[in-house]
Amino acid sequence: MLTEAPVAVAPKHEVRRPPDWARPIGIAAAVVVLQALLVAFFAWPALKLAPHDLPVVVGGPPAAAQQVQGRLDQLKPGGFKVTAVADPDRALRDRDAYAAFIPSPDGTLTVHVASAASPTVATLLTQQLSASGAKVVDVVPVDADDPRGAGLASAFLPMLITAIVAAVLLWQAVRSIAGRLVGLLLFAALAGLGEAAVLQYFFHALPGPYLADAAVLGLVSAAISGVVLGLASLVGRVGIALGVLAVFVIGNPLSAITAAPELLPQPWGAIGQYFPPGAGMTLLRSVAYFDGAHAATTAWTLAAWAVAGVLLLGLAAVRRKATS
Repeated sequence: MLTEAPVAVAPKHEVRRPPDWARPIGIAAAVVVLQALLVAFFAWPALKLAPHDLPVVVGGPPAAAQQVQGRLDQLKPGGFKVTAVADPDRALRDRDAYAAFIPSPDGTLTVHVASAASPTVATLLTQQLSASGAKVVDVVPVDADDPRGAGLASAFLPMLITAIVAAVLLWQAVRSIAGRLVGLLLFAALAGLGEAAVLQYFFHALPGPYLADAAVLGLVSAAISGVVLGLASLVGRVGIALGVLAVFVIGNPLSAITAAPELLPQPWGAIGQYFPPGAGMTLLRSVAYFDGAHAATTAWTLAAWAVAGVLLLGLAAVRRKATS
């Protein structure tokens, strides 16, 4: 009986894989670099806080404004933008200025501040000017139960994070685009009502009409969740990364939530007001403390982010229909 000779098989070329230790080292190095960049980006605005053309007014003639400008330039050259007005307190209540200087005939100076606009600015001016003998009066103070404004500022970070989490959960758990839209609108409404209730009735850290405050906080939630959910629905996990980059990595450090846009290096302070965290805090302060003064720009900014999220959901629906 004849048997076939075995056919020699050439050994396969083995692909050399990197050693097991290469992957953990690469991951550790990448995360450390990312961590260093985030730490630098988040710490930089806080470390560079200083007035940059901070708007203040003087109750008196232009000559008085020039005198105050010279005095402030000694404290911080280029830090203050001084304007003479007839009604300085009205300028504070309309959010046209952070402080009002009222000189008296005997040469003494009274300074009116609006700590509700920025407790950090009010503290800065109070410390520097009180030492020089000026009397400081708080015309629009922050809520008495949150005298430094720290509670309101601290509440914004968990709001931001939970809005992102809500978007990710809706993207993962809800298949239909219509269902995601309904979930987004429901979340925004409930988040606004809940956050305003906690801040206003539990901590007493937020004055103003409850429903107006809730509407602002709901709009902030819709802006953040909407854009993250819309990007995720359109391009998946990459969209989540882009949304987090926009609203958290960029928007949060530049928001000036604990300070004021004019205290950040320019133009970054102004740019931060076009992202949801910065626009949201500015709008909330305007509604809660200043009867909505200067609220239009920030309201439209948040609305634009929310609408962009809805449009992205619409594009995702069109794309899904075209590929089905």
